[in-house]
Amino acid sequence: MQIHKRKDGQEQPFIPAGPFKIRMPFIHYRFEAAECIQAITLSVVTISMIPLLQQYLGLPYEVAVAFIIVCGIGNMIPALLGTPLVPGWITPAVPLVVLFLGDYDPGPEAIQALVAVQLLVFLIFALLGLTRLGGKIVNVVPNSLKSGIVMGAGIAALLGEVEAGGRLMQSPISITIGALLTAYLMFSISFKNLRDTSSIVRFISNYGMVPAILVAIAVGFLSSEYSVPEVEWGFVSPAFGEMWNYLPFVVGFPSFNTFLLAVPTAVIAYIIAYGDIIVGDTLVSKMDSLRSDEVIDNDPNRVHLVTAIRNLLHALFAPYVGLAGPVWTAATATVLERYTFGKKAMESVFSGAGTFMLANFIALFFLPLMTFFQPVLPIALSLTLLVTGFLCIQVGMEQAKTSTEKGVAGVVAVVLAVHGAAYGLIAGVILYFLVQKPYGQRLPQAKSSDIN
Repeated sequence: MQIHKRKDGQEQPFIPAGPFKIRMPFIHYRFEAAECIQAITLSVVTISMIPLLQQYLGLPYEVAVAFIIVCGIGNMIPALLGTPLVPGWITPAVPLVVLFLGDYDPGPEAIQALVAVQLLVFLIFALLGLTRLGGKIVNVVPNSLKSGIVMGAGIAALLGEVEAGGRLMQSPISITIGALLTAYLMFSISFKNLRDTSSIVRFISNYGMVPAILVAIAVGFLSSEYSVPEVEWGFVSPAFGEMWNYLPFVVGFPSFNTFLLAVPTAVIAYIIAYGDIIVGDTLVSKMDSLRSDEVIDNDPNRVHLVTAIRNLLHALFAPYVGLAGPVWTAATATVLERYTFGKKAMESVFSGAGTFMLANFIALFFLPLMTFFQPVLPIALSLTLLVTGFLCIQVGMEQAKTSTEKGVAGVVAVVLAVHGAAYGLIAGVILYFLVQKPYGQRLPQAKSSDIN
């Protein structure tokens, strides 16, 4: 239940606040049980960032948990300020951020480098949101470069999992089965056909990759690739006091040179994130057309500003390898899919997205969940990155139209995946001007008969 209710055909009630529309749970939207269950299960994806925080930033486990809590706070901001999208990481950028951080020693150096990336991402989103230029600058980027960036991110994600020493090689049975099941549930044409005829299949599909993650975890335990956890009861106590020692206020803010080195990674992260915004807006527009009882205002400039706020929060209080992205595509898609079932199933798109992130945040404090998932975090992280790799390559290939664009995009993708963002951008710009740009192209000349 909620205090303020919407009249059919109107926008969900809110408190106006400049460019934002404030909506609070139980006051402006109701709590949705289905989203609550899904969010609690998918908390394993949220906390799967812990191993990367430990490996690349040198954080103790308890401090990494505190960083995750800060992330959970940031993830509740979009629904609070009027954005109907379920937020997450800039997932395709994770392999590129990892490549960038690989040049720094875990600890103060790596933390400063990540702060530089995240502050730059904050500035890009903030400036484009305030000037209402969000997305227009991206349209200037050639298709070949955009295609190469997205495919390169996908290739980097796949390489990090399947290479020697990667998570797939460390636990091949559970991750392989989980990856195949995820691919079938999310991308299979035959599964989509079954969904149209079977209520059971339709129910399973509403939970995205959750069933695949749970099956992979069970296989991991049964195959002894992962030890059965010792579940503890109670609530999580994040090490907020110790966390202060790993923030830029103590380790120091990045140098000017570090900021310069971080520019290519930040720019590419924005280009990828803007693609996510387009996907999210397309999903919302499609679902909005199927229900006449609610008007949905999904302002891209508001999305930019909200994402900027979250990245600033992270940069100052919890530098985050995943960055703060505008859309968690898989979760947004499943929430919006249930939204089409009608008002009884989901009162508002904001009740779905808001409930999801609120429940996901609360789940982070449940010690039984945290201790149960702790041994199998690599499974959730690996499946997330494998899905990201597949989607990035799929979407990236669609960006390039001509054979020349495809060739340039392929080279950019490989260079970026192997050597990082800076070299990928440099290769793309050089090849665009050297190979793709049509210098000296003559306009059709008029015939003499036309002149006379």
